[in-house]
Amino acid sequence: MRILIIDIDTLRPDHLGCYGYHRNTSPNIDSIAEKGIVFTNYYCSDAPCLPSRAALVTGKHGIHTGVVNHGGRMADMFSEGKNRGFSDKLRYGSLWGMLSSNRFHTVSISTFGGRHGAWWFHAGLNEVYDIGFNGMESAEQVTPVVLDWIERNAEKDNWCLHIHYWDPHVPYRVPVEFGNPFEKECLPSWITDETVEKWKKCVGGHSALDYGMFGPAEVQARFPGHPVMITDMDAARKMIDGYDCGIKYADQHLGIIFDTLATKNILDDMTVIITSDHGENLGELGCCSEHGTSDYITHRIPLIIRWPGDMKECIIDDGLHYNIDLLPTLAEMLEIKIPEGIDGISFAKTIKDGSKCSREYLVLSQCCHGCQRSVRWNDYIYIRTYHDFYHLYPDEMLFNISQDPHEQKNLAFDMPGLCREAAHLYLKWYDNMMMSSLYFVDPLWMVIKEGGPFHSRGRLKDYCKRLEKTQRAWAIPELKKRHTQEFI
Repeated sequence: MRILIIDIDTLRPDHLGCYGYHRNTSPNIDSIAEKGIVFTNYYCSDAPCLPSRAALVTGKHGIHTGVVNHGGRMADMFSEGKNRGFSDKLRYGSLWGMLSSNRFHTVSISTFGGRHGAWWFHAGLNEVYDIGFNGMESAEQVTPVVLDWIERNAEKDNWCLHIHYWDPHVPYRVPVEFGNPFEKECLPSWITDETVEKWKKCVGGHSALDYGMFGPAEVQARFPGHPVMITDMDAARKMIDGYDCGIKYADQHLGIIFDTLATKNILDDMTVIITSDHGENLGELGCCSEHGTSDYITHRIPLIIRWPGDMKECIIDDGLHYNIDLLPTLAEMLEIKIPEGIDGISFAKTIKDGSKCSREYLVLSQCCHGCQRSVRWNDYIYIRTYHDFYHLYPDEMLFNISQDPHEQKNLAFDMPGLCREAAHLYLKWYDNMMMSSLYFVDPLWMVIKEGGPFHSRGRLKDYCKRLEKTQRAWAIPELKKRHTQEFI
């Protein structure tokens, strides 16, 4: 068995052709989807990058691993303490460790571990290729390393190759010579002049006028496809086109890899998994080109699985699943033992015979930019805010994502009964997580006590000066009220 895991950073499923996007961003990804299973309700349990991949490789929620932030104590795994053995549990119990201890040769071509100091990501990997650009590389720097490995190893058996492309992640970095294949194509219909005017009135990290986190982006000289601020429809187009070009460019390189595997006569007989770590808000909730919220857009990620043999093909699965569920699913499909103590639940039956095995609801977490937890159930997502990323979000938000997938109308005030239902589901999950925790510590509150999420901590005083310069000083009194400790 050969397994290929394609991990395209910051990839929204609704910007892929196989998920219904009107632009031709992903012909090579779509070719895999045509013969596989497309999961339409697959979510990272914890967002964004560091917490998501911690969840992926451990099969556990961030509330259990401790990895929920991009800095501070909650950017590291909880210590195993006095019960730690000669090797830690990830050596054999992580996604890679599980495979390598069952005679798979495990390989990752990714700069993720080095970029985030996430050395636990390498646990169980036999080979790691970090090309040294700290997540700022583009596909043409990654693909030659992939092709070299394939040339040397493709015909061997029992390997798992993880390939990580960063191209849709800001800054939008496709080479100038790639051009813009979308410059004459329509934008998504929900983005209008009126929408952009609403964005310009927003405050907070990576809002339209603060596209460089808390000010204008300063990378355009190096990355001309990246906007400075979103002030009009031309700038909005630059954002959408830049993002879509990143997807198209990565997809083009996947075509090169697929063609190479086909010439080796192994593509049709291998398992191909295409996924991401998180999505990307492109104006939703006032966030532009950032993954700073715990919402439908940030947490929903693609999952496409094409499994060889007598398995279901060409089907759409709309069941609710987490990325932590992939680990036990692979274990069941490969008929190997599932590591103990994980939170993930296998959905292998869906791959084998198309059976539905959806979770009742999901609880999603974000503690890197703001601190939020959300509940995804039925047609809704309910979002509870503990730190607002300086966006002045209300404590509760509720969106009907079947009717309003871009989260334009907050229903929380009009539908308190649904908010109570979601809060009940959240409390049910929370009690279970805390009772099954080895540490009885909620890392979300540790982040708050440390001074807030990494990308917001200590930024408010300077940001208030920016708000004064950009005619948004009206927000300062409320920000000071909510974040009093930052002014002491």
